[in-house]
Amino acid sequence: MTVLLITDERFDQHDMPGHPEHAGRLQAVRQQLVADDLLERTLTEKAQPVDLDLVRSVHVPEYVAQLERTAHTTASQWLDADTYATPRSFEVALLAAGAATLAVGGVLKGTADRAIALVRPPGHHATRARAMGFCLINNIAVAARFAQQVHRVERIAIVDYDVHHGNGTQDIFYEDSSVLYISTHQSPLYPGTGSLYEMGRAGGEGCTLNIPLPPGVGDEGYERVFERVILPALQRFAPELILASVGFDAHWADPLANMTLSLQGYHRLCQLLIESARDCCKGRIVFVMEGGYHLGALSHGWANIVRATLGDADFSDPLGPAPAPSRDVSRLIEQVRHTHGLP
Repeated sequence: MTVLLITDERFDQHDMPGHPEHAGRLQAVRQQLVADDLLERTLTEKAQPVDLDLVRSVHVPEYVAQLERTAHTTASQWLDADTYATPRSFEVALLAAGAATLAVGGVLKGTADRAIALVRPPGHHATRARAMGFCLINNIAVAARFAQQVHRVERIAIVDYDVHHGNGTQDIFYEDSSVLYISTHQSPLYPGTGSLYEMGRAGGEGCTLNIPLPPGVGDEGYERVFERVILPALQRFAPELILASVGFDAHWADPLANMTLSLQGYHRLCQLLIESARDCCKGRIVFVMEGGYHLGALSHGWANIVRATLGDADFSDPLGPAPAPSRDVSRLIEQVRHTHGLP
C-alpha cells in the first residue's frame, strides 16, 4: 500500500503566536510522525505552490488580489475578526493549496493508493470572496477543481468532519451537481451555517448534505451518522474520488468546541471512509488537514490517519475515552435520511 504524504516546513512561516491557528500545530504533527516511525513508511513530498489560475477558478479575482496585497506589507494584519495574514501568508497559502492538489494528483495518476496533505492555513471556511475562520484559500475546493480540470474527474465527494461547518466549501459548490458536499458539525457553533435544509441550489440542489449535531456527540453517535447517512449518500452519488476535510476539534479535549469524540472514534471514522472509497471509487481518497487545537489530539489523530491509510489496524489514543457518554442522535439521523431520501 503506497501512501503519498505532502507537507512542508514552510507552512510554519504563517504564524501568529498566541493565536489558536499557529505554527506549533503542524510542528506537533510532524514530531509525532517522526516519533512513531511513520514518515519512512510513506512516499513523502514537499509542497509546490498552486497556479493562480486554479485559485481563481474557486475564488473571485478581487479576493485573490486582496490576498496578493498582503504579501507587499511589512506587518501582520487582520482579514476578519479571527483570520490573520502575515507578509508570508499568501505564499504559504499557495503552498497549502498546492499540497492538496499534489496529493490528489498522486492518487489520480496512480503514484499512490491514498494520500494525505498536512497543511496550514486551513481552508474550509474561505468562501469565494472572503477569508474566514483562520482560512485564506479553500484548499480542498482547489483540489477538487484540479481533479476536474486536469484529470477530468466528473464526480467528487467531499466529506468534512471538522467540528465547524465548512461554509466556504459549501458556498463554492452550492450550485454544482458534480460535487457532493457532506458536513458533520456541532450546531450551534461558528460560523452559524450548515442547517439540515441547506441542500444546494439550482443544478446543485440535493448535492449539499449537512448533519448539524448537538453538543456532546461522541464515538457511538458519529459512527452511526457515518454508517446510516454518509456511507449510503456516498454509495448513491458514486464519486470517482473522495476528499476528506479533517479537523480534530471534535475531540473531547479540544478547547474550541463541545463534542466528545475520542481518538479511537476518529480512527473508526477514517476506516469507514477508506472502506467506502474502496467500494465506490477504486480506493481513491485524499485526507486534507483542517482544524484541531489540542496538540495531543491533533498529533496522535494524524498519526492514526497515516496508520489507517497504510492499512494498519492499530491506533494510538493516549488521551483515552471522553469523560461523558455520547449523546443519542437517532432522531436526527432519521430526519436527515428522510430529508435526503436515503435508502
